[in-house]
Order: sequence, then structure tokens, then C-alpha cells
Amino acid sequence: MDRAAPADDTSETCRADAARPARAPVPDLRRAHFRRPVELDFTRAERGHVTVLLGGLTIRQDQLITAALEAFGHKSAAITVPTKADFQSGKEYGNNGQCNPTYFTVGALVNHLKALRDRDGVPTERILADYVFATVGSCGPCRFGMYEAEYRLALANAGFDGFRVLILSPSGGLPEVGAEAGLQLHPHFLATMTNAAFIGDLLNELAYQLRPYETEPGATDRALERCLAICRATLREAGDATGQSRGLAGVLARLGVQRGLIGTWQEWRGRRYRPALERCRQIIDAAVDVDFLRPKPVVKITGEFWAQTTEGDGNFHMFRFLEQEGAEVLVEPVATWIEYSFHYARLAAADRRGLGKAGKQPRQRLGTALRQTAKRAVLAVGQTMVGAMYENRRRALGGTAHRLADQPELQRVGHPFYNSRCGGGEGHLEIAKNIYYGNRDLAHMVLSLKPFGCMPSTQSDGAQAAVMAKYPDMIFLPVETSGEGDVNAYSRVQMALGEAKARSKAEFRAALDRAGRTLDEIRAYVAARPDLQRPLQKVPKAAGVTGRAAAFVLHVAGLMEQDRAWAQRQTTNAGGPHGLPAE
Repeated sequence: MDRAAPADDTSETCRADAARPARAPVPDLRRAHFRRPVELDFTRAERGHVTVLLGGLTIRQDQLITAALEAFGHKSAAITVPTKADFQSGKEYGNNGQCNPTYFTVGALVNHLKALRDRDGVPTERILADYVFATVGSCGPCRFGMYEAEYRLALANAGFDGFRVLILSPSGGLPEVGAEAGLQLHPHFLATMTNAAFIGDLLNELAYQLRPYETEPGATDRALERCLAICRATLREAGDATGQSRGLAGVLARLGVQRGLIGTWQEWRGRRYRPALERCRQIIDAAVDVDFLRPKPVVKITGEFWAQTTEGDGNFHMFRFLEQEGAEVLVEPVATWIEYSFHYARLAAADRRGLGKAGKQPRQRLGTALRQTAKRAVLAVGQTMVGAMYENRRRALGGTAHRLADQPELQRVGHPFYNSRCGGGEGHLEIAKNIYYGNRDLAHMVLSLKPFGCMPSTQSDGAQAAVMAKYPDMIFLPVETSGEGDVNAYSRVQMALGEAKARSKAEFRAALDRAGRTLDEIRAYVAARPDLQRPLQKVPKAAGVTGRAAAFVLHVAGLMEQDRAWAQRQTTNAGGPHGLPAE
């Protein structure tokens, strides 16, 4: 029996194919290479009537830097410290997934411009023409390298498309640096800006150093407002060439040395600032009364750069909260990060020693070696000059502020836990400062402030577990800040601070026992010595002692032992050499 032949379904298949809708064309996935948006230049002709907006550091530093800009003919204004409202605006107008310093700073700029437009009635076209924003940038591995794009996106979304953003970056982010540039980055200008930042560092540290011990609330802040006005007036004179006819500056001028180089030399030496800083020291000593016999735990602030610097909602007003809870806050100076930048660049240059010589002639290899050596030498000199500049200003202001942390030592203690070649954020500094300030009896507690989504700081927290395992006696607390969450952060800080308070009080009692004096005896001697009541007196560092009150007790006890006249008076008042009634 023959089998039936299979049905021929060719025609059915053809009909089905014909009925199927045509496939969509394959999309062209090629994209044009990203180019930085072209914007209008800020030119020299606009200097003097275009306002340079800035912000992002502490309140005092922003005000001092505006004065430094004014010294070189700029109009300048500081944006107010970012608030939670700015944080929400940054989220509204910017991208998702940014870290909160981006949201706070971007939102603050947007809301500042909106206030000009909506509250003050300045037309948008005048804002675009009469204002620019200057800030720092980077191309590092964290979101800090994306700030520029975020500023531009948020400004466009808020109705300020085309607003000029000037990015000062080590990788060369500022487009106009020629003779006709509005913001000229010559050495004299940069040295003046550095002076402004360093003086702000020192005034900030004095504020947090004295405020917990002042006997009249608000006296420290009032005195420092006067100091700030003096320093701002001095900085406004930095662009002037007056005084160059005297001393070495006059000799250099007669030899034909460029005026800008002479100004740079004067800024580095700081003779212009010495009278102002000495005047500030006199004002503080005269206006602030302190009681250093009240034990306070010292809390060192570390963490992500912006979170550990800002003084507002961006870190939950943490510094003021710590003071209200009875702590002395040891803030981080911007100068540490500047010196670290030089140190990191020196490490990178040293690691490249010998590279680039393969396949070259002997003369070419020699040239490469000389260039590499010269680069390392320039960086070494730059780092030394930065440290010397800060130390000079510190001494002029009384010498009670802390010296800058030693960068090679920070590298040594931090590298075993966090590779010192890792870039981004504070690099190995978060790890290193925890060890440095804990092992050197410089702080009872280290508080690391970081924003949500900060990659380098999150990596540091992971490495801190190994640090705490090796140094279990340290009190270290990382706190992640965001637009909200301050109640939870305060609760965690209070718990850690309780242990630090207990340590500072035990240390104070141990200092009294070691001195062999009662607190009443110490107070009586201090009351009889006006020099021991000065807020900017130098209290020597005592071995194994962290708190200011304990160190002060040991200092006063030592003076009492050497003061024979006081001892004689005490013996006479007591009635005899052994405290027995005199016959």
C-alpha cells in the first residue's frame, strides 16, 4: 500500500510570511563622542561688573575668598550655606543617583539664581550676562568628576541654560587662562587665594577651640567677627603693589623682576598679614574669657571633603550639635587636603620614574630623566612652601591651632590598610587620620562624616574594620549624612560621645592626682595669674593626655611648683610650714 505523499506546505509558509509585519530597521547605535558644551567666555573686559559667585567651603573661608577676588578687581559674592531646600532643588533639577554634596551645592546655586530672578526681579538674560559661578572640579573616580555636568544640567532644567560655570581643575578644566581671561590664574592670584583659605582654616579652629570654654556665651563669635573684618580688609589690599619699594621686594623691583612674581613672594612670606593676625590675637585675648578647667572630650572630624567642611544641613549642623553636647570639636583644615594633593602628585611622579625611556636614544633618555626629576623637585618645593605658609600664619595667630598633620607619617600609618596610591576623595587620609589622631593622643573620638553614595568614603569604612580590630581602644564612628536622617545620626553620635566623655573626665581626675593638687587649689592659682586666663595661651602637650583641661591642670601644677613666692604666701596664709597655726 503506497503511503500518502506529504502535503506541500510551501504555499502556506509563504502566505504566513507575507502576512507578518515587516521588521523594524536595526537602529544605528553609534553615538557622537561627548564634547564639553561650548559657552561664552568670561573675558577681561567683563571684570569689574560681572559678579563671580562662589561657595562650598566654610562660611569664613567663602567670605575671605570673596575679598581675595575683590583684590584683583572682581565683583564677588558668596552663596549662602546650602540648606535642605537646596538639597530638594538639586534632586528636582539634577540627575538621579548623585551624592548629596552634588545635590546641596547644585541646588544652592539654582536657588540663588532663582531668587535673583523671582525675588529681586533681575531678568534671566541679565543673570546670564552679569554672573558666573566658579568652583573646583576633578576627573577622579568619584562623582566629584561629574559636578560640572550636573551644574549645567540643573541650570538648564531650571531655566538658566547658558549660565557660565568656571571649573578650576588640576587636569585643566578652566577654558580661558590667557591674557584676556576674566579670571587669570597667575601665581600671585593663587597665592592670595591660598592665604584666604589658610586664614579661614585658622579662624575656624580657634572658634571651635575656644567656644566650649568661654564663660560668656557668644563672646568668641563676636570677637572672631571683628577678626574676620580685619582679615578681609587686609586681603583686599593683596592685589596692590604698594610697599614694593622697601626691603627685598624693592631690590627685586629695581632688578626688573615682574610685578606678579614680587607679589607672589610677598604673599608667601605673609608680612602683609602678620599685623592683622597679631591684632586678631589681641582682640581675642581681650574679649574672650575662658575656663579651661572644664573637661571636654575632643572629637576629631574626618570624612568626605565637603561633608566634613560645610556648616549647615549638609552635615546636620554636626559641629554645633557636638558643642551643645559638651564636646570640643577639632575640625579639618582645607590646608591638609592641599598638602595631600602635592604629596599624592609626588607619589605618582616617583612611581613613573624611569618610564618613557624604552626605545629612545641616550640623549632622549637623559632628557626624560631630567624632566621627571624636575617635576618631582617642583612638587616637593610646592609642598614645602604650602606647609611653611600655613605654619607662618598659625604662629602669627598665637600658635594654639594644631600644626598640619605630617603627610609622610599619614601615608606610613594608613598604607597597610588603604593603598596610598588609590585616588578619589580623601584617598588614604580617612584611615590614616583615625590612627594618627588616636595614637598620638590628639582626640578622644574620631567622627567620620560622609554623604550617601560616596564611593571612596564607603571604601574607607570597609577598611576601618581592620583598623578597629588592631586598635580596639579607639572610639570611631562613621555617620552617613543625607537630606534627612539627622535624628538617627544625633542618636548614634550621643552614644559614642558618652564613652568619650567618660574618658575625658577620668583623664581629668588622673591629672589632678598626678599633679597632687585639688581643683580648688588650681582655680585659686589661675585666678591670681592673669596670664593663665588668656584664651590664646599655649598649654604644653603632656604625654598620654588628650583633653585641654587635663593638660591645663598639669601645666598649672608645674608653674605652682616653680612659683616660690606663691608657695611662701600659701605657707604664711596656712599659718606655718606644715599648715599648723603660727605661734
